[in-house]
Amino acid sequence: MSKRTLPSNASVATKGQDGRLVAPAASRNAEVLCDLLARWAPSSGKALEIASGTGQHVCAFAQSLPDLHWQPTEIEAERRASINAYAADLHNVAEADPLDATVRDWHKDYLGQNMIILINLIHLISWPETQIIISEVAQALAPGGRFVLYGPFKRSGTLTSDGDQKFHDALVQQDPEIGYKNDDDIAALMRAQNLTVVEIVEMPANNLAFIAEKPAK
Repeated sequence: MSKRTLPSNASVATKGQDGRLVAPAASRNAEVLCDLLARWAPSSGKALEIASGTGQHVCAFAQSLPDLHWQPTEIEAERRASINAYAADLHNVAEADPLDATVRDWHKDYLGQNMIILINLIHLISWPETQIIISEVAQALAPGGRFVLYGPFKRSGTLTSDGDQKFHDALVQQDPEIGYKNDDDIAALMRAQNLTVVEIVEMPANNLAFIAEKPAK
């Protein structure tokens, strides 16, 4: 994933204690995401988080779902250090890997995942990069594995709030290849990769969560 110049509110994190970074958005939505995963996550197995950011989410998930073994990933070294600091006392969180999920063939190193989760990234990358990620996710999942994709999206091609319109416009002004993706296009892309869209969940702050499943053999 190429380094992009993003609006200042696209990925905000401040420095906390012991190398931990604090992202206000992660602090706000960790509880609702834990509730979502409590409904849709497998009870045990391997879970991969793409673009783990500060590590707040993956550590909340690991505590909420202790029988899953979590593999966080993040391309930025400072954020990997933050993830590892948060996870230092958690037995079910591995050291963060420097995965760039927009590069083809990464699935070969992460086969057999029972769940893969991706939070608040798709609007910050291009459509071709989105296609690569979902294709690789489909190949990395074990049969019966689930993919949880969360973030802001257009509904039937339309931005449905003033806040979403302003943020999308700011993203596109910085880089015309990025911005909010359409919900129908995301669902179609998942189906094209032989993933079953089990449910699309309306989430707080006008976000969506796509729950997709790889067919069991």
